[in-house]
Amino acid sequence: MTIWQGLLDRMLRSLMRRGGLAVRYPDGTVRRYGTGEGPVVALRDEATVRALVTNPQLALGEGYMEGAIEIEGDDLHGVLAQVVPNTAAREAGWFRARQAIGNMTGWFRQINGLRRSKANVAAHYDLTPALYDLFLDADKQYSCAYFRTPDDTLEQAQAQKKAHIARKLLIRPGMRVLDIGCGWGGLALTLARDFGAKVVGITLSEEQLAVARRRAEEAGLSDRIEFRLQDYRLVTETFDRVVSVGMFEHVGRPNYGTYFQAVHDRLAPDGVALIHTIGNPGTPSPTNPWITKYIFPGGYIPALSEITPAIERAGLRLCDLEAWRLHYAHTLRNWFDRFTARAAEAEAMHDARFVRMWKFYLAASEATFRWGNQDVWQFQLSRKADSVPITRDYLYELTNRLVG
Repeated sequence: MTIWQGLLDRMLRSLMRRGGLAVRYPDGTVRRYGTGEGPVVALRDEATVRALVTNPQLALGEGYMEGAIEIEGDDLHGVLAQVVPNTAAREAGWFRARQAIGNMTGWFRQINGLRRSKANVAAHYDLTPALYDLFLDADKQYSCAYFRTPDDTLEQAQAQKKAHIARKLLIRPGMRVLDIGCGWGGLALTLARDFGAKVVGITLSEEQLAVARRRAEEAGLSDRIEFRLQDYRLVTETFDRVVSVGMFEHVGRPNYGTYFQAVHDRLAPDGVALIHTIGNPGTPSPTNPWITKYIFPGGYIPALSEITPAIERAGLRLCDLEAWRLHYAHTLRNWFDRFTARAAEAEAMHDARFVRMWKFYLAASEATFRWGNQDVWQFQLSRKADSVPITRDYLYELTNRLVG
């Protein structure tokens, strides 16, 4: 066994406290870790072994993408089900040390000014819209769905998500709504069509903007919805409601104060805001380096302790905080199954490496929500204490106009 193989062997023995995993090294040696039962992972060469020692989180994704790490039966979910719970436990000293270093350096990589924010968005959201059609629902909702039952379809769950948000916003006809990070326009279209709102949706993605504008025109809602290519920091109007779904993860820690001050300043005195974001239910942790490099540059999953001080400083009141826990794991499994069923189409658009990258992204994200330290939170915010009812009954007694 080489020096690098010996180091990896020691790391895996300290890491695998639960479950099991088998590794086939480049020289053909097979070593078993944990219980000894579990999927078999084959490492193609010594460079892959070395990368797993020096930067394991980056190397695992890269190795799978490049075919340097082969999983027996392509059981990607099976491997992640063994690795993620162990890394989330943070029992290994070397893993805790890496997390601490990442916390110190990550802040500087998240200074997302106007130009960098647009470039970060373009890197992910300006991919061909046809790619997202392979796995999203028909309304192109690219955020956590709301599963009332395990048997809900993705379409049902996404409609339920929008209905839940609309109830929290207490939307009434004629209200002006700002949708920060409007994506392909699905939520804005729903609020205008089904609730009579007048919506301004902003995005930094030119591809999303074109699709959203076309959808509003086709739906005959161009008089009620305005979609703009605009940064949240440059909006100047006042709105009755502010909503932001799946965008806060791209703000970056250095900008949290600016973001929530903008939400405060855009709200009318009796207005209500709903911020829907992925969050870290543990202590602050750096973004996975593979996700930063290949999927969401400039992104960060905040801990609650990093969000609430910025809300306080902005003069906003927390009216409600809801944790969705496993809803995103269910959403991601739906996306993964849909994507893999149409993987040949994705490969025709890009290549086989891209398909493996996207599969790893969806599967690893699901595993992190299912066994790791990620959650989804909805913050209901206001400027006044009496802007929303004092009980949560209104969220469940109103007729669901979107789903019923």
